[in-house]
Amino acid sequence: MNNYIPYPNAIAAIHGGKEVPGLFGDIKFYQTKDCVIVSVNISGLPDSKSGFFGFHIHEGNSCKGEGFPETGSHYNPAGNPHPRHSGDLPPLIKCNGGAHMSVTTDRFTVKEIIGKTVVIHSMPDDFTTQPAGNAGTKIGCGVIQQVR
Repeated sequence: MNNYIPYPNAIAAIHGGKEVPGLFGDIKFYQTKDCVIVSVNISGLPDSKSGFFGFHIHEGNSCKGEGFPETGSHYNPAGNPHPRHSGDLPPLIKCNGGAHMSVTTDRFTVKEIIGKTVVIHSMPDDFTTQPAGNAGTKIGCGVIQQVR
């Protein structure tokens, strides 16, 4: 990463479903020359045994419906096994009801994920189980929208 981007190229406004209506936040995506910076700011995560929550980009383009059925599967244009999907991201770690994280990835560009969905799952991703890591139900969702 050798260049600074002050404003995100895309953003997903996250909201919870019926199970976790108080879940909200945003995911910002910054395209650099070499990678994408993913910046997460979430509040209202529910209680869980582990405090970890699966976090992925999904191939679908809508957060409509109970349980977010239109999000589809993990974003995986190359057909790789889990956890090598392009949309596989590190888990969120809850602290006082929220999660904040920044991570870099070269598995996708911002342009490739515009219109896709970001999903927060009820359980941690085990990074083993096929096809999607046994991360539980979808509790939060947002559609990735281009900013500039």
